[in-house]
Formats: sequence, C-alpha cells, structure tokens
Amino acid sequence: MHIWFLAVVLLNGARAVSVELPLNKTSWQQYIVSPQSRHVVPSAIAISTGNVWNADALISGSGIARLTRAQEQYPTWPSGTTAEASSEAGPNTSGSYYAANAIDNNLTTIWNDATANQYPDVLTITSPSLVTLDGVTLESSTEGYPVNFTVETWNGSSWAVSGSITGNNETRCQVPFSQNVTTDQIRLTVTADQPSASGDYTRVVELWPGLVPLIPSVVLDFGQDVVGFLQIEFAGASTNAPGIRIAFSETLEYLTDVSDYSRSERGSGSSKLTPGSDQIAVASAPMNWTDTNGCKYNGIQVCADGLHAFRYVKISLDSISSDEPYTSNWGFVDIKSVSLNYTAYVGTPSSYSGWFECSDEQLNQFWYDASYTNEITIDTFLKDTTEPRGADSPTLDGKTVIFDGAKRDRDPYVGDIAVSGRSIYLTHQDASIAASNVLADLAQHQSSNGWIPPASINNYTLPLFDYPLWWVATSWDYILYTADTEYASTYYPNLQAVLDNWYPSMTDNSTGLLDKPTSYGDYAFLSRYGAITYDNALYVLALNNAASIATFLNLSDDATRWLQRADQVSQDVDKYLWDSEVGAYLDVATNKTRHGQDGNGLAIIAGIANGTKAQSALDYLGNKTALSYGNSFMDDNSIPGSDGSTRVYAFTSYFDIQARFLSGRADSAIDEIRRLYGCMTSQDPGTTFWEGINNGTAYEQGTTSMAHGWSTGVLPALSNYVLGLIPIAPGYQRFSINPSFPSGLSWARGQEATAYGDVYVEWTSVNDVITINFTSPNGTLADVTVPKKNSVKLDGTTVWHSSNQTKTGIEVQQGTDSISLIGVSGGQHIVVSS
Repeated sequence: MHIWFLAVVLLNGARAVSVELPLNKTSWQQYIVSPQSRHVVPSAIAISTGNVWNADALISGSGIARLTRAQEQYPTWPSGTTAEASSEAGPNTSGSYYAANAIDNNLTTIWNDATANQYPDVLTITSPSLVTLDGVTLESSTEGYPVNFTVETWNGSSWAVSGSITGNNETRCQVPFSQNVTTDQIRLTVTADQPSASGDYTRVVELWPGLVPLIPSVVLDFGQDVVGFLQIEFAGASTNAPGIRIAFSETLEYLTDVSDYSRSERGSGSSKLTPGSDQIAVASAPMNWTDTNGCKYNGIQVCADGLHAFRYVKISLDSISSDEPYTSNWGFVDIKSVSLNYTAYVGTPSSYSGWFECSDEQLNQFWYDASYTNEITIDTFLKDTTEPRGADSPTLDGKTVIFDGAKRDRDPYVGDIAVSGRSIYLTHQDASIAASNVLADLAQHQSSNGWIPPASINNYTLPLFDYPLWWVATSWDYILYTADTEYASTYYPNLQAVLDNWYPSMTDNSTGLLDKPTSYGDYAFLSRYGAITYDNALYVLALNNAASIATFLNLSDDATRWLQRADQVSQDVDKYLWDSEVGAYLDVATNKTRHGQDGNGLAIIAGIANGTKAQSALDYLGNKTALSYGNSFMDDNSIPGSDGSTRVYAFTSYFDIQARFLSGRADSAIDEIRRLYGCMTSQDPGTTFWEGINNGTAYEQGTTSMAHGWSTGVLPALSNYVLGLIPIAPGYQRFSINPSFPSGLSWARGQEATAYGDVYVEWTSVNDVITINFTSPNGTLADVTVPKKNSVKLDGTTVWHSSNQTKTGIEVQQGTDSISLIGVSGGQHIVVSS
C-alpha cells in the first residue's frame, strides 16, 4: 500500500526540523482486520491428509473437492502378542486403561499412562513370532495424543530406532520405516503429549502393525479468528450416507478430531449434543448444510453444536459409532464450497466513530487488533449460542451484548466490560448499547441485599466478590463516554444499594477494609480471602466513580459521603496492606510475601498510592514480574493451585500499564505493551488477544479463549495516554489532552465521537518542540497539558513563558514538569511548547 506523507516543518530557534505525517486522514484504515461482510470464505489450505483430491477448489471457489475413503481392514498382531507399559492408569468408571488395550483391535478402549506430565512413557509390544513391518500406525485418543515419540524395533540383540515423529497433532499417525523390518518386539517411547488442563497423559487406542490409510481430511484456514455458522455446499456423495466430521480450533496447536472447545464440552442434558465435533450425514444428491444446534435423527444422532469461533476448521470423512446406521465412515463426498455466516459486529472503515494512528506501525496494529478482538465478542444473545451452564436469560435473549469471549464463555461478564466497554466507546459508539444492555440487565437482577451478579451464568447466582464493584465502575465509564442521563437516573438506586448495603456488610469494622469470605470468588477464582488490596483498591475506585455519578445527577450529599469513605478506605489500605520492606502493596494481609499486579495497579489508578509509593511499587513489580511475554499477575506462586509468577492476564496488565502512564513511566508502559501483545500477535490466531498466558502460550491450553474482550486494554491505553485524549465530564463536555510522548514516537493522531461532535487531536514531537493541533465541538472545554519548556503558545499567542510566566486570556496551571491550559473552548487550536 502506498501512503503519501506531508512534512510538517517547525522553526526551533535557528534550526528547521520536520516530521512526516500521512497526508490524508484515512491511512489508519490499512490496519483494520475485520471481515468486510458477513460472508467469509477460507483463505488457505493449512493441512490435507489421506485421499483428498483437488482441495484447492475450496479456496479458489471453482471446481469440486473430493474426499474418498475405502472400507478399512485393520492389521492385527499375532495371537498371543502381549503389551507392557511403563505405567498404566488401571481400572476406572469408564473401563480400564491397561497396556493390553493398545493391541486389542478395539477402538473404544485405550492405554492410559499413570504419570501425568512425566516422561518417558513406554509401551513395549512382544509378539510370539516374527512379523515383517513397513511401519506402524498409532491411533490415539483425541485427548492425549503423543506429540513427540520414537518407535524402536528389536533386532535380536539391541533396540534400533526405526521411526521418529516430532510435532504430531493427529489422532492417527503413520510411522513409515525406511525399509521393511522383521522383528518380534516394538517399543513406543513418548517424550511429549498433547497439553491438557487435567495433565498431559499418553492415551493410545491402538498401535497397529502396518501402515493404516490416513483418514481423509482437509484443514481450512480462515486467516484470522472468526465467529458464526459454518456453511458447506455438497455437490454429492456415495449412496451409503458417508459421514463428515467437523472440528474447530482457534489455533493449529490445539486442532484435533474434536474442537478445542464446544458448547457440548461444558453442557449437560439437552445442551450436551456432540462428542466435541459436529457430524453430518451427507446425502448422495447435492445439499447445502448450515451448522445448526441440534440433531438430525432421534434427538441424539448426527448432531452439531451450531455457532463456533475459530480460525481453523478440520473437515474429515469420518463418523462416530453412535451415529450408525445414519452415517458410514467410508465412501466419497464431493464439496463445492465452504463459507461462514459471520454473526459478530462488522468493523468497517465507516463504522469506526473513533480511530488512532501514530508513527509506530506495531502499536497501530495492536490498537486495531484489539478493536477486532472486541468486535468479535459483540453479538446477539441467543439461547443456543451462549454459555450452556444456565446462562440463557429471557431478559437478554435477542439483545446485542458484549460477550467475554467469542468462543467461551460467551456470557457477558461485567468485570470484562471494565476493559471491553472502553474499547467499544473509543471505536464504535453505535455499539455502546452492547455494554448498556448488560449493565442494565445485571442491575435488574440485583439481590435484595444489594449484591449484583457478575453475569447471567448459573441463573445469575455465580458468587463473585469483586464484580459488583466493577458494575459501579463500568456504569460511570458508560455515562462518562456517552452522557446517558436516563441510564444514570434509572439505576442510581442500584448503585446506592450495592455501596451502602452490600459492601458495608462485607467490611471488617476493626480495619475498615473489605473482608472477602471463602464463599466468594473473583475474576480468576483465586484462593485468597480476607483483606485483599485488589478488592479494596477497586472499592475506592468504585466509590470515587459513584461520587462522579452522584455529582452528574446533582446529588451532592451522596457524592460527599462516598468520597469521604473512599478517603478512609485509602488510609486503611495504606495502614494495613503497604509492605514497607519491599515498597509495594501486599496481595492479602495474611500473606506477608506476595504482591499482586492487580492490587498495586489499581491502588495507583484509584489515587491511594502517593507519588513516592506509586514509583516504589512500579519499580518492585517491574523487577519481580517482567517476563518475555508481559508482566505476571503475582510475584510468587503461593496462592494454592496458582502459577502466579508465570501467568499473565492482559486484564490486570491493563491496570499496570495505566499506572505506569499515570506515574510518568510511558516508556515502561510501552515496553510492557510490546512484550505482552507482541507475544500474542506472533502466534495463532494472530489478530486477537487471549484470555491468559502462561510460559508464553495459552494458559488453559485449547480451552483458552483466544479472543477475549478483557484483553483489549492496549486500545484505551494508546488512545487515553499516547494520543492523550480522555473525557473528564460526561459526553466529553470537558476533556483532557495530555499525551505522554513516549520515546521513539514522533507523532500521533486520532479522533473520538462525543455527544457534541467529533474531537480530533494530532501531536508531533521533534527535537525540543511539542505541537498539538486539535479540533473540538462547540459547547466543550479542553484542558491541554504539554511538557514545561521555555514557552507555551496557544494559536500563536504566548500564554506562558519561563521568564515572566505570561498569561493571556486563558487559565494556566503549572506542574513540576508540565504546563496546562485550562478550559480551551471549542474550535480549531494549536498549542506549541518549545
């Protein structure tokens, strides 16, 4: 793409300096990654195995792809063959996991080792007579296939390596030998298995003596994470109703014969339809199939889950035994096309009410990747496409909402809106209703004691301690960005109930701090209880935000009372939770060694930490938690079951990044952004941001949501602190322009929609000259802050000078290192600090 640039020349004493900005204000559009229509087609063939002819037709859009599979005859070991394993899980409620299951020619039994995450796992097969082999075929379970393994054969005196596989992700894997081998013993040695949240186990269905044909399959790559209903146009098939089995995944790493996640994985009863893959019985005549939640036969056979979020889809000519006699695992199937009916928000250039661009292309792409991550979670709440664990709600059905993730949990959680809501307001004002629908619905389900549920899951009963505070905080965000007076007045009684009834009942009167009981969880379901910095810092933030809502509604008594309480809780946090030995806030009062990213970041954002403590806490966290893929959310692993020192949440990292910008540490904030978001964009799915990271990869393996709205904090961080545009009064009636000017950036610009019209901001930084151009609507006031140098000019007139501190027609406030122009009225303005 060719982009024309304009060189802006500024006079700085006797020197002429220049900086290049794109000539037009549409160059930002090159970074948009959303599909531009609801009809989405695959962009590449990622993998093709078995007898697949003309797979490229599914990409080119012309011709027919054919999958063909013969009726299989599996080779068998001689009678009397035995199997021994380094370990075996033995009997359980589902049967047995003995080594002998790997040679019994029964596809419903498996050998399962008994040592999770410990290698090697060894299976030795001994035949009573010599067999001649051209190779072996390993058939594995969809949960626990060997990734790295070797096959050795006994030559009469020693073991010899006859085959080696690295990086396997197929349940059926051929291991061809370079030449035929005659032997009476085979040894399988596994050194890595498919990662699993329940532990990495070797699970072998069969080790066949010979090369069994691979199941015909094709993996289509849609180029990025997408969401919706898959559609397949079949041109015909053999007359035996051959089965097509479909698996979806956001990453190639976790793509197997079953989806990385499906509703059926968490469902129960009528919502648990499939074994993790969607099934089709293909008719011999041409037919069109759309992935729809339900079963074709008897309510229990040939079933599909419906909506999926994925980048890759695996289409196999295969069937499951429980679907007999309606499908067969052999025959041929002709496919004319595969496409997706995309259901989420479509972010086109015309839909963006706000945008951002700067001189760093990587940061630009992060901003638009975050926007797309958010877009893919904005969708319609429907019974058959949302979280299956009791989340369906008549009061939400049919409404536009913002789910926490595109794949899972597909339920609107209010804590996530603390980040995803801001991302909506800064990109697509017309989608703000997705946040307000959720906030209003949760308020309508408030308990009589004042507690507000975190989401509709479990029929609005999931006991989270922190999320009612996020409801308060995000309600103010919504009002601040939209000036929705009706929402503010309608749900103000809910605000009073949660802050004046429920949280006071959860306060330890001896300390003045919130005391989290063991019956409640939090955003990460952490086993921490009592006086927690995160909860109490969030309490202060919520009280301050509630006071802002009260002020907006002219209810000054409530505002004063909540501000006084916020000040007292702040003092109590400092008194009971500050760790003077390391210079940071403790995670919880009962643990004197652990310090959390969440609590320390929020303590700075909420104004609890003064300048000295803020700098100290950021220094400590920077030294203790920095990883190549972001900053960990704890400085140790002392929470039971936690990997706190290696786990990274973009959710809590947003608080850390905000705190760094607010504390004048823009460069360290940018460094954290590059490590965190750079890690995610360098891996599948590539253009969306993950729920969590551990050791540089998805923290809950394949079930991890790889497109999660709470991970989009880079977007508001760049808009609010690099561009520097932040609303102060609802609807941007008053706003701040206070860029942080990180090292290495020479310019930034962007636009935001407000209740009064669009605000456009553009700044350049060249040598010692800072220039801010902005256009604001009538009826608004801007507070503009620039670094303190020798002089500051507004529209060509000097309003401050270091020698005489001139003020001409504008209020000027001096900071230690800054000059702020207060209350600049609407219009076109230029501010120069030089």
